[in-house]
Amino acid sequence: VQLQACGGGLVQAGGSLRLSCAASGGTFSRYALGWFRQAPGKEREFVATINSSGGLTAYADSVKGRFAISRDNAKNMVYLQMSSLKLEDTAVYYCAARTGPGYRAYASAYDYWGQGTLVTVSS
Repeated sequence: VQLQACGGGLVQAGGSLRLSCAASGGTFSRYALGWFRQAPGKEREFVATINSSGGLTAYADSVKGRFAISRDNAKNMVYLQMSSLKLEDTAVYYCAARTGPGYRAYASAYDYWGQGTLVTVSS
């Protein structure tokens, strides 16, 4: 499956942004999905994940209550709604897909990755 993330950009602290990720080439509804991010000089970290049906989600503590992951299986899309953005949210954000219905909060569980979209939060 191929993933294409978009929606990144420059936003002021406290603002909102929605990332989108389009999938193609596979049976989208069979994949659990995740969002990860990598800040400059840091390792890639888990942000959010959603199971194949969209009924279960999980978040990193750092974004809980501010970010929301969702998916539209009819459109082969996954989204990350980000609110109350902080300077430390600045990173390249990646969408990822794993074969199987259950979500996972670690990068090694994912089989397919998008190219990343840059989110920059300014003061």
